Amino acid sequence: MTKLTTALIAATAVMAAAPAMAQWEPNNRPVEFVVASGAGGGTDNFARTIQSVLSRDGIMDQSIVVLNKGGGSGAEAFLYAKQNKGDANKLIFGTNNVYLLPHVAKLAYTTDDLQPVAALALDEFLVWVKADSPYENITDLIEAAKAEPGQIVFGGSQSKDTDETLVALIEQTSGADFKYVPFNGGGEVGVQLAGGHVAANVNNPNENLGQWQAGAVRPLCVFAPERMAESEAISGDMGWQDIPTCKEAGLDIESYRMPRTVWVPADLPEEAVAYYRDALQKVSESEGWKDYLTRTSQSGAFLAGDELKAFIDENETSTVAVFKAEGWTGE
Repeated sequence: MTKLTTALIAATAVMAAAPAMAQWEPNNRPVEFVVASGAGGGTDNFARTIQSVLSRDGIMDQSIVVLNKGGGSGAEAFLYAKQNKGDANKLIFGTNNVYLLPHVAKLAYTTDDLQPVAALALDEFLVWVKADSPYENITDLIEAAKAEPGQIVFGGSQSKDTDETLVALIEQTSGADFKYVPFNGGGEVGVQLAGGHVAANVNNPNENLGQWQAGAVRPLCVFAPERMAESEAISGDMGWQDIPTCKEAGLDIESYRMPRTVWVPADLPEEAVAYYRDALQKVSESEGWKDYLTRTSQSGAFLAGDELKAFIDENETSTVAVFKAEGWTGE
């Protein structure tokens, strides 16, 4: 055996004995899940479901605490991210409000203060009317709003947010003229519709599910490129798959969906972002997550990296175009 061979064998033995480089993990402080909404809302449910799956399935060993910072339509949470720049023990849970809010309000943060990690689901939006409404389809509703400008009341959650943006898009696309009335959340909007205090709303499936099951409201169409997944009968013999897309029903809007997104403060190392991205991908493949999607009637869609960036760019561009047409941006 030559000296060179002996040296190579010794080096190999040392390398084999050395411990493998440890994967990056958060430090021993609890990981904060900072929710850009109040307790009990859709974003809160989104974050707490992920918390449950991460813990139950052993995907993360660190303890997790949930903090609700929903002030300013979620801006409170995003400002908190800015104030904790570089802190790898904080995840921010939001929607598209992260990058849309700065277009309609002067805020103390910008999207550069956060880094996107992943989107895990897309919320569908439907047009709903009262069960005994004279509007049998979306075309009937639009024609009524043209015949009586500013008289047909459309209820929604908050002002210059996702719901009002969609109602504005319907108006811009069809020439209809509705009267938009904001409420404090999808649950309240559903109650207002069931009681006949508004003519229509654009709630997510889960927000009007109870009223539909009770026969108090009915859906006209869904803003998606294809019909929703097949389900058991929900009201009478009708399930989610029986609701036409808005485009096939005569309204030329192919898709309007809200992403459920997860962010971290700016200036985190790539290995930290990758750690959370991988953990969230495991969540998206779990049975617990599939149950959540079925329960909330959301569409599963794990987006990360370039795919997520492309989605955000397209969604921001198309939505800001609606803002500008409504004069919400101050331009």
